[in-house]
Amino acid sequence: MRRVRMGMVGGGQGAFIGNAHRMAAALDGQTSLICGAFSRDHDNCKVTGAQLGLEAERCYSDYETMFAQEASRRAAEGDAMQCVSIVTPNHLHVPIAKAAARNGFHIICDKPAAISLSEAKELSAILHEHNVYYALTHTYLGYPMVWQARHLADSGQLGAIKKVLVEYPQGWLAGALEDSGNKQAAWRTDPKLSGPAGAMADIGTHAQNLVEFTTGSPMTEVSARLRTHRENRVLDDDGDVAFTLANGATGMLVASQVCTGEENSLSIRVYGERASLEWRQMEPNTLFERSNDDVSKIHRAGIDRPLCDAALAHCRLPSGHPEGYLEAFANIYRHFALAIREPEQNTALYVPGIGAGLRGMAFIEAVIASNAHGGVWQTVEEQNANLMMEQQV
Repeated sequence: MRRVRMGMVGGGQGAFIGNAHRMAAALDGQTSLICGAFSRDHDNCKVTGAQLGLEAERCYSDYETMFAQEASRRAAEGDAMQCVSIVTPNHLHVPIAKAAARNGFHIICDKPAAISLSEAKELSAILHEHNVYYALTHTYLGYPMVWQARHLADSGQLGAIKKVLVEYPQGWLAGALEDSGNKQAAWRTDPKLSGPAGAMADIGTHAQNLVEFTTGSPMTEVSARLRTHRENRVLDDDGDVAFTLANGATGMLVASQVCTGEENSLSIRVYGERASLEWRQMEPNTLFERSNDDVSKIHRAGIDRPLCDAALAHCRLPSGHPEGYLEAFANIYRHFALAIREPEQNTALYVPGIGAGLRGMAFIEAVIASNAHGGVWQTVEEQNANLMMEQQV
């Protein structure tokens, strides 16, 4: 079968995440990048396209033109774009996704899905109306050991879950990087482009998503404290959130971008009545399982390991051959492409979808409301509990 034909909006020269998306999409040979509207600066777009070996006529000045032209090609030539990857600042995610859906294109989008819960709900309705796939790149759900952790929790091997601790410290915004010309820092600290939350939207939603995915239980209430540690910085760069899960477990989430010296230290610990789990993103191929009776296990990633089927579906190599961030990212692209090509294979079950986006926005809005009222407990509005992409068959 032919590769899935993909376009991209955003990700021009100087944008880190666009190149990460392109490498992830290309890794398994399931997807081909054939067109793009990579930048509002059309010269940047043309140079980016040339570097990627694309036809000049398929490097578009804007996404509206790209969608219209590619829809025309679909009818006339049959080699049109089938899906679009959205790698822009947050405020453009929903407008672009809506336009893509209305033109019949499947969508894979950087997170968060939107800048408000109401906006995410509008998008969800349009996706269902036009019957297109929507994937949200919660990259950490691409790691095999995260799926093994979910399996152990879901199968009851931990017993009833009592406590969850999750943290995501970074240090890159410890200084005033946004004042030095750094484009990533500039838009991520600008509420007009990033939305109403800073670190809590950027990385806190990754931690929230990991908790809900691993435990299989949504957050029902939060008590939050957000801080901004630079005098002229508007959005939060640091926050602590106490939470309660629907299953009765309690927990604490820490997300900070001012922890000097930290890189991407996402980690989670899940404590059940019989056993506990620990997983760390910077050593992702290992999952620790511990208990009070001195029986402990170390689960290791690899196609030759006795893992659950879902974990094995995210492995490529035998144990001892490290797989990391790009491979996890590529797992989402691989299963997204397979869902488009072979929907009967149910591969969409491995891809985060709009449900994860709705849950993330409900979490952010509850955190902001709680912080605004001095950390009072705030209910997280109930959303679709299914975090995975919905089947179209």
